Amino acid sequence: MDSLLFVYNASSGFWNKKIDFAHKILSPNTYECSLCALTHGNFGETDRWRSFRASQKTPMKFIYKNEFETQFPDIKVSYPVIFAVTSNGLKMVLSSKKLKELSSLDELIAVLDRNK
Repeated sequence: MDSLLFVYNASSGFWNKKIDFAHKILSPNTYECSLCALTHGNFGETDRWRSFRASQKTPMKFIYKNEFETQFPDIKVSYPVIFAVTSNGLKMVLSSKKLKELSSLDELIAVLDRNK
């Protein structure tokens, strides 16, 4: 595995970020990005997630779904999703369904550690 690619169930752009921010605070139970919910608080990355990322040797890239669809127009997936980037292309590490089943950041970290 060359790197990990994390694709958020959110779109890039100033207004989209403002809407997502408000949604997370006003109605967190209906927020549609389970990856964001695990790794971010209301005001950015959690300290635990930042520390985990910093301790990893495998590079991690984070993009929004509209950026993913531009870069990989032939790959159709539900978001959020995590891929391993390999010399043979993308390999799914965690699907949207599996991400929604995780109940804590520690569970996400454990899955990522197992997939090294």
